[in-house]
Amino acid sequence: MSYRILTTEVRFEQDIVQVRQRARQIAEWLGFDSQAQTRIATAVSEISRNAFKYAGGGKVEFIVEGESPQIFLTRISENGPGIADLPAVLGDNFQSPTGAGLGLAAAKRLMDDVQIEVAPDRGTVVQLIKQFSKQMSALSAIELNQLVDKLARQIPEDPYAEIQQQNQELLRTLDELRQRQEELVQLNQELEDTNRGVVALYAELNDKAESLQREGELKTSFLSNMSHEFRTPLTAIMSISEILLDRLDGELSTEQEKQVNLIHTSAESLAELVNDSLDLAKVEAGKVTVRVAEFEVEDLFSALRGMMRPLLPQNSNVSLIFAAPRELPTLTTDEGKVAQILRNLISNALKFTEAGAVRVAAEMGEEGIVTFSVCDTGIGIPPADQKRIFEEFVQIENPLQKHVKGTGLGLSLCKKMAKFLGGSIEVKSSPGVGSTFLVKLPIDYTPDTEEPVEKSAAKRDEIPLPIANSRSAGSGPSSPQDAAAKVLTVDDQKKFSVFAEKLTGRNSLYCDRSGQRY
Repeated sequence: MSYRILTTEVRFEQDIVQVRQRARQIAEWLGFDSQAQTRIATAVSEISRNAFKYAGGGKVEFIVEGESPQIFLTRISENGPGIADLPAVLGDNFQSPTGAGLGLAAAKRLMDDVQIEVAPDRGTVVQLIKQFSKQMSALSAIELNQLVDKLARQIPEDPYAEIQQQNQELLRTLDELRQRQEELVQLNQELEDTNRGVVALYAELNDKAESLQREGELKTSFLSNMSHEFRTPLTAIMSISEILLDRLDGELSTEQEKQVNLIHTSAESLAELVNDSLDLAKVEAGKVTVRVAEFEVEDLFSALRGMMRPLLPQNSNVSLIFAAPRELPTLTTDEGKVAQILRNLISNALKFTEAGAVRVAAEMGEEGIVTFSVCDTGIGIPPADQKRIFEEFVQIENPLQKHVKGTGLGLSLCKKMAKFLGGSIEVKSSPGVGSTFLVKLPIDYTPDTEEPVEKSAAKRDEIPLPIANSRSAGSGPSSPQDAAAKVLTVDDQKKFSVFAEKLTGRNSLYCDRSGQRY
């Protein structure tokens, strides 16, 4: 539907004011708000002024088009020479010393759409389009007819009234601009206050972060440097309790044996916690020395088999299986740390497996990577906890946890050791089914430039076997030839001379750093 509401001519300059009045009246009666009325009236007067200025006059038509949604269209046509180089005039960077093109630029900002048709020597047609808002109802033909009748009966207002109206609009606009300026000033002040608070908060957080980092570094440095001081007294307690339990210093009563066993067990638990804590501290401080040597996985498994089987309780329903490695190359990395990782994983698997098997295997993964796996048929780990178990001092609650000892540091240490050796560790587990830990390590260890590395050309069969501990070494010399032998024990701790004396059955001589003998 296209309904022409009013057509008027612009012949004299005062007609521009009347056209502006009519545009405002029609916009008001159609239902546009006051701001839209001002926009429409201003755009129509600007284009009408152009028609009068450049073509000596023109025709203005007010039309309502469409059904739903409807648009208010004002068509202004004139028969002047037209607009030369229209694209340049409509460009954003167009500037004219005479002010040409300013009316079109203003109309484009005020209206929803501006359509221009130019025919050389036949004039210009400008269509100003304003969309009805969603709150405005569509007008029927009857309502539009009533609007036309109302316009016909309306007596044109005095042009000075329109000027007064424009002044009032300017005053309202200035008042709105002042209010907005005040709001912007207030917002800027609030933003400045907020920014100062944020800057102060960041500074405080940085200070606390630096303080925490220094404290963490001091803690790590302290623990890594206290290795000998922590382990020495624990070793003495364990050694002397072993002497007593092996009856090297005479028989024990039942109650004494019970108490010494308690001392020995408690010392072992404390030693495990201390060892794990110190190893973690050394890794974090970067003070772990990587001792690179060549070794075979089969030899590693043989040593682990003999070391871990005593952990199986008597009459156990759990089997410890080491799968024979196949077609694995010689590894060049730190055998001790690889063994430490696997010991921790196997120990955990045995603790939390009541029946079934713990299976240890190794196979080639992707190029240059060997994958060690420790698979058990234990209680499993819930999916939500499979990342938490690698955090320090985290132990997942379960019925078996009450019956097994642990520090919550073993898996964290395994993860950091694996990363230190250039590898990674991951877990696959289902509650009630079991868990599989996968350790992926490079076949050839490649150190970072800052890591301390010791390279050794020695093979396993060239390394002397360690002396057996006192619990399996017997209770003293076993032959006259042994009795005649002399034993030299060197240690800077007097307490260990007592252990050596009881173990060998010979008197010991202790010298401190000053040379004083005891």
